[in-house]
Amino acid sequence: MKKRKNKGFVLVLVTVLIALTGIIMAFLTSTSNSMLFHSNKNYLRACERNMIASALAWSETNIQKDSGDISGKMIELDVTEMDIRGSKLVVNLSSPDKTPPQVRIGTSCSLGRNNLTSDKTYKIRQ
Repeated sequence: MKKRKNKGFVLVLVTVLIALTGIIMAFLTSTSNSMLFHSNKNYLRACERNMIASALAWSETNIQKDSGDISGKMIELDVTEMDIRGSKLVVNLSSPDKTPPQVRIGTSCSLGRNNLTSDKTYKIRQ
């Protein structure tokens, strides 16, 4: 009796393992892309909150010493020290005769292909 050799077994095994590795890599890639997207979105939201807090602090300080020079004007604040690439912060103070004073804050920031813009009005407590 002759012994049969399983010459094709190793080839089939390696082919199946390569196919499984490809499937796992595709799954991990899509998962990591989703995680990266959500991470970037959360980063942009945090940047937006920081810019809004800075604009509100600037507004509270300047609304008290306003002599009518900045009321009703769109003022773009410098946010370079915040180190947020592609960001813009615009503040518009309401006229001082309104009680309570209001400020309109426009923010825009971007990271890669993700952009986040907002334009909201806030009341200033005195």
